[in-house]
Amino acid sequence: MKLLYYIFFFVIFGSRYFFVICQNVPSPRCLQTSTLVVGNYFGTSCLSPTDNSTVFLIGGRTWIANTNFYSNTSSVYQFNSKTSQWTTPTINTFNSSFTSRNSIQAVIDNNGKIFIFGGTNYINLIITPIYNAYNDMNTLDITTMTWSTQTQSQSALTYLEYTATLLPNGLIVYIGGRSGLGTDVSLANMAQIQVFDTKLYTWSTKPASGSTIASRENHSAVLTKDGNIIIYGGSTQNRSGYVIYVFSDIAVLNTNSWVWSVPSVSVTSAPPLTQHSAALYKNYMILAFGATSASILYTNNIYILDTQNYTWVATFNIPTTTNPVNQTQTNVNYSTDQATNSFSNLYIGNGIGMGVVILAVVLFVMGFFIYKNRHKQEIIATPGTSKDDHIRETQISTIYTPGISPPAKYELTPTYGVSVPGNNYHSS
Repeated sequence: MKLLYYIFFFVIFGSRYFFVICQNVPSPRCLQTSTLVVGNYFGTSCLSPTDNSTVFLIGGRTWIANTNFYSNTSSVYQFNSKTSQWTTPTINTFNSSFTSRNSIQAVIDNNGKIFIFGGTNYINLIITPIYNAYNDMNTLDITTMTWSTQTQSQSALTYLEYTATLLPNGLIVYIGGRSGLGTDVSLANMAQIQVFDTKLYTWSTKPASGSTIASRENHSAVLTKDGNIIIYGGSTQNRSGYVIYVFSDIAVLNTNSWVWSVPSVSVTSAPPLTQHSAALYKNYMILAFGATSASILYTNNIYILDTQNYTWVATFNIPTTTNPVNQTQTNVNYSTDQATNSFSNLYIGNGIGMGVVILAVVLFVMGFFIYKNRHKQEIIATPGTSKDDHIRETQISTIYTPGISPPAKYELTPTYGVSVPGNNYHSS
């Protein structure tokens, strides 16, 4: 469930817009967060692989909470999901030109290095009548909080409002968006895929064949386990920046063959979406929020696509055979059974032991009484005899002296050395 928690976290934080103070279900808008000191939209976020709990919010158009005043006090915010606290980290060698950078998407590798390409510093025509579009690759090493910038040649294309997907081999695949020279940007060709190698720090272009995919921006993309990138939605806009069309289609790019395909999808589907977010959990592509029309009508709905058979689903089922929680519960039950058996064996062992002890005590008591009864016979030594010459006086505790008559109740008086008629005792 922990993984699912972070998936939904990024479904929210991956959206294009960030608003302040959210407690319950958000009203229709691209995104809400809690306790962030500024509003943010067209920014990007990623999760730290070192602790799987720290989220970095990078770039975006920011403004003072609950006001219309823009504020670019910081380009990086840090959220601790364990304490639900926002902080502003101290970054070494920060690139000041990155301030107010937006319309970007970041990826992070397993070593904790964040890659952010291009973007723009455009806010609106009043605040930024003169703005720039960028073609630089910025990186932030979260292990040292060190920033670095790789500057491209002037002929390299600027890029914004794209999707960025990191492959296991270290390649970042950039799809769609707008590109061009300087601020003269237009929708990118979906058949020309820009790829950045994070190991060699080099660019390449991958021609994509197959189905023809319409150019778009502000769409979403997820990477499946078999190396396919699934994109959904997006929009087009005019030169004034107004949205004129919103897509509701799905396209799949095979990154092994660089071939586009359009799967057959069930009739019941999500609406057209742009400026939304998407994340993959197991086989489910989760879409959240965004705008549903050219009039920028925002939604607070979540849509789920089963990527195995490309059907929209209304329920979210997690296979119990692959659920770590269920596996843990099974292990706990198994351990409990083992403990129960151990205690049962312990009880049996204790019962046997107590029985042996009780039996030993009984035997000891019986032996003791037998011993005492046998030793009530007293050995009487007589003068002139050896120590082996003796008689045994049974059941009589009084010692009689020769020549003195016994009490009247005794009819027979033993005589030393003489057998008594009718008596079993005799001299030895």
